[in-house]
Amino acid sequence: MLILVGAFIVLAATLGGFLMEGGNPMVLVQVSEFVVILGVAAGVLVIASPGHVLKEIIHKVKGAIGGKTAGRAEFNDLLKLLYEIFLMGRRNGLIALEEHVMEPEKSALFQKYPSVLKHHERVEFLCNGLKPVIDGKIKPDQLEQLMEVELRAKAAEAEHPVHILQLVSDSLPGIGIVAAVLGIINTMAAISEGPAKVGEHVASALTGTLLGIFVAYGFVSPLANRIKFNNASDEQCLKCIMQAVAGFAKGLAPLTAVEIARRSLDSSVQPGSAELEASLKELAPAK
Repeated sequence: MLILVGAFIVLAATLGGFLMEGGNPMVLVQVSEFVVILGVAAGVLVIASPGHVLKEIIHKVKGAIGGKTAGRAEFNDLLKLLYEIFLMGRRNGLIALEEHVMEPEKSALFQKYPSVLKHHERVEFLCNGLKPVIDGKIKPDQLEQLMEVELRAKAAEAEHPVHILQLVSDSLPGIGIVAAVLGIINTMAAISEGPAKVGEHVASALTGTLLGIFVAYGFVSPLANRIKFNNASDEQCLKCIMQAVAGFAKGLAPLTAVEIARRSLDSSVQPGSAELEASLKELAPAK
């Protein structure tokens, strides 16, 4: 919800400064300018985006406005799940993991960590990494390369909405100029109506330029950047999984594989070493 606080600050600062200079806020309410600028921007969005990217833009915007990135507690749960999986594989054999990997939503092990299970992409990435290990179809030193390829593909796909929103942001100032030119055309048509009417039309035209620049740099560009940060957080989760699974496949002890994954995290979300070790010791032995 912090993004809404930022939007409020942008609006409050802009209108506050305008009012301090004696401006009338109703002058800024030019419906025709809103229709032109926002309508053309929406058209640019539709023209530039395939259907699946449009759906992903809506999903990413909702996530940026109402959601939050993975925090320390969520990463702690992820590391605990990885530890339990590795411990079960070490004690009971890799074949014991098959039922959990094939149907994670039905797995009692995964169900212990709803904060992980609710993210389908992360669970799928984890299971896809473990399946070749269980089947023995790939050498341990090849697994990390395989997971890196999948990770790069997911990262590139996640950036599509960012690129489209940045395109819209770059287009908005120009769209504002188009709206202003349309306003000037109306002004020229009304020049015989006197200075008052001409002034009204000029104010309306200038509002179009203002709106295009304001929406671009006050909202769309920051929103694209927030989505980029959210994507980086999601990618960090996948990298954490990759580091742990690749380490386990190479024969590292479960605790060591999890510790490598922990150290790959940013300091802002990284659980402390002692904190994580204490929480792992509290886990019931895998069955």
